[in-house]
Amino acid sequence: MATLPSIPPDDLRRHLQALSPEPLSAAALDALLVHYAELRAWSRSLALIGPGTVAEVLERHFGEALAALPLVPPEPAGSGELVDVGSGAGFPGLVLAAARPRWRVTLIEARQRKWSFLMAVARKAALSVQCLDARVAVPLPAGLPGEIERVTMRAVRLPEPVAAALLGRLGAAGSALYWTGADHPVPPPGFAVASLLPLAGSERRRIVEVRRAVGAGVESL
Repeated sequence: MATLPSIPPDDLRRHLQALSPEPLSAAALDALLVHYAELRAWSRSLALIGPGTVAEVLERHFGEALAALPLVPPEPAGSGELVDVGSGAGFPGLVLAAARPRWRVTLIEARQRKWSFLMAVARKAALSVQCLDARVAVPLPAGLPGEIERVTMRAVRLPEPVAAALLGRLGAAGSALYWTGADHPVPPPGFAVASLLPLAGSERRRIVEVRRAVGAGVESL
C-alpha cells in the first residue's frame, strides 16, 4: 500500500494554492487538507493511489483536479449538478466539490471500500456531496440528477451506449470533462470535442471537454 508523506498544514496550503489556476478560499483549502489527511490514513490499508504516483500526489492528483476549475465556473449556468464517475480517491470530484461550493456534486463509486472513503472525507470536510455506491450502466443508476451540467471522468472509459445515456442528461449549458492521455475519447453521436486543456508536467495528459454538436438539441438523444 502507498505511504504518503506528512506535510505541515501551512506548507500543504501553500503547495495546493500554487497548483491552483485561481485563488482558493480558506474553506476550500481546509477541506483539501482534510482530504489529504484521510488519504494518508486510508492508503495504509486501501489502494487509493498508485505506487507510481505517490511521490507526485499533490501535482498529479490534486493539481490535475484543480486544473479543471476554468471549465467549472464558480456560478453554474444551468442546473449546477456535477456528476463524477468512478470517483475512487476523490479526484476530481471531491476537489471540485471543495473549490466549487455552489455546485451540487454527486460522486459515483462502485467499490464499496472506496465509496466508504469518499463518505468519510465528505463528512469530515463538511462537503455537501451525494455519494452513490453504484456502477454506471444502462439503465442509469437511481439517484442521478435528471439534468446534469458537468460530467467528470478521470481514468474512466464508458461503453458508448452508457456514455450516450449519461451525456444525454446534459442540459444546454452542459459538458463532459475527460482526463486523458494522448488518445482522445470518442464522443457518442450528437457530441463533439469542444476544447482541450493541457495538464502541467506532461505533453500528453490533458482535459478534453465534450459538448453537444452544433444542431444537436437536448431532446435529440
